[in-house]
Amino acid sequence: MTRPALTSTDRSRPAGRPVGIPPQPPSGPGAAAPSPAVSRADVDADRWPDVARVPSSGPLRTAVARYLVDGALNRLDLTRPAGGSARGGTHGAGRVPGVPTRLPVSPRPVMTVHDPEAFHRRIARHGLIGFGESYMAGEWDSDDLPGALSLLAEHVDELVPAPLRRLRGLWVSARPSADRNTRAGARDNIQRHYDLSNDLFTAFLDPTLTYSAALFTAFPARFESLEAAQHRKIDRLLDLARVGEGTRLLEIGTGWGELALRAAARGARVTTLTLSTEQAALARERVDAAGLSDRVDVQLRDYRDVEGRHDAVVSVEMIEAVGSEYWPSYFTALRRALAPGGRIALQAITMGHQQMLHTAATHTWISKYVFPGGLIPSRTAIAEHSAAAGLRTVADDGYGPHYAETLRLWRERFTAQRATVGALGMDTVFQRMWEFYLAYSEAGFRSRYLDVRQLLLTEGTRP
Repeated sequence: MTRPALTSTDRSRPAGRPVGIPPQPPSGPGAAAPSPAVSRADVDADRWPDVARVPSSGPLRTAVARYLVDGALNRLDLTRPAGGSARGGTHGAGRVPGVPTRLPVSPRPVMTVHDPEAFHRRIARHGLIGFGESYMAGEWDSDDLPGALSLLAEHVDELVPAPLRRLRGLWVSARPSADRNTRAGARDNIQRHYDLSNDLFTAFLDPTLTYSAALFTAFPARFESLEAAQHRKIDRLLDLARVGEGTRLLEIGTGWGELALRAAARGARVTTLTLSTEQAALARERVDAAGLSDRVDVQLRDYRDVEGRHDAVVSVEMIEAVGSEYWPSYFTALRRALAPGGRIALQAITMGHQQMLHTAATHTWISKYVFPGGLIPSRTAIAEHSAAAGLRTVADDGYGPHYAETLRLWRERFTAQRATVGALGMDTVFQRMWEFYLAYSEAGFRSRYLDVRQLLLTEGTRP
C-alpha cells in the first residue's frame, strides 16, 4: 500500500456500489499514546541525515513559507505555540468559510510547533517532505495527528493560493531515477519496506498478518474484530474470482500468505509471487504449518516473469508498488496469465486523476521514506491500462471508510507496542516516521482524498 502527496485539486470521491456496509461516520480521533519525544541533537545523523540537519533556506523563501503555512494553519484553527494553553473562544473561528468538515469539531485537533524556525525552513526548502521530516525531528506534534492531517487533506485546495500552485516546481523535487521499478529496482524497493522485519509487522497487524484494507460489519471497529474483517475481505475477493475446488489460482503479491492459505483451504492450487525474501520465508512457514504445502507454491518472482495460465488471478494492493511506467506491463501480465474464461479480482487504492498526474512526477515524503517507487493509480488509469491489455471491468466497488478504520487500528496497536518496536532496533525517529505514515494514510481515507476499490476484470467482453 502507498500514499500520495496532498498537492492537487479534484479530490477522489467513492463511486459505484459500496462494498459491505454503507459508509458511517468515523469513530473520532484515535486515542493513541503520545508520540515519543525526540531531540534533533540526539538524531542519528548517519541513519537520518536529512532529519538531523535543518536545510538551508534563503530569508525570503523562508518568510514566504512562514506566511503561507501559518496563514493556512491559522485559518484552520490548528496551531498553538509550544507551551501555550488551549485556545479559548469558538473552535470554528478562522476556518475556511463554506467548507464543511467530517471530523468532530470539539475538541478540534491541535498542532504544537516546538521549533518554528526549523519547521518553516524545512517546508520552504522541501515542501511536504520537509513537513514530514520536521515531525520526525520532533519539531512539531499534535494531540490528534490523524485528525490534524485529515483537516489539512480536506482543505488542501485552499491552503495555497491558486496562482502559487502553478509554481509548485519551485519546492517539489522530481522522483529519483534510482526508484524506477525495473526488475532490479522493484526488488530493491519492495525489500526496503517489506524486509524491514517480520517482527515489526507482527507487532501491529492482526494474527492473519494481512496488510491491506479490511471489511468490517460495524463502526467504530475494534481490534478484536480485525481478523474476521480481513477474512471477510479475502473471501469476497476469492468469491469474485470464483475460487473453489480445483481452481488454478495465481496471486501477485503474497504478503505473508493469508489469502493463499484461505484459497488453498477451498481446494484451490495456488501459485503466489513476491519479491520480499522476508515475506516469502514466513509465508512458506505458515503454509507448511497448515499442511497445505502440496497446494501452495510461494515463489520469489517478478510479476513480469509469470508462467502458465490460471483460472483466476488475484492481486491485492500490488498495483500501487508497480509505478505508472510499468502499469502496461502489469496489466499485460495479468491478461497473459489468464486462461480462457478466467477472472481477475483486483484490490487497489485509488486517488483522483489530477492528483495522480501531479504525484507521478513528484518525489514525496512517502516515496522517500516509506514506499520508494510507488504510485497510487486513479480509476481512470486503471480503466485505460486494463482495457489496453484486453481486459473488461465487470465490477468496481469502493469501501474507503473501512480503510480509515483499518489504519486507525494499526496505528493504535503500533503506538501501544513501542517497547517491542524499540527492542527490534527501531529508534525514536523511525517510530515517529511510522506513526506519521499510518496517520497520514488514515487521513487520506477519512478526508475521501483516497478510496480503495475491489474490481473484477475479465477477458474481452465475457461476463
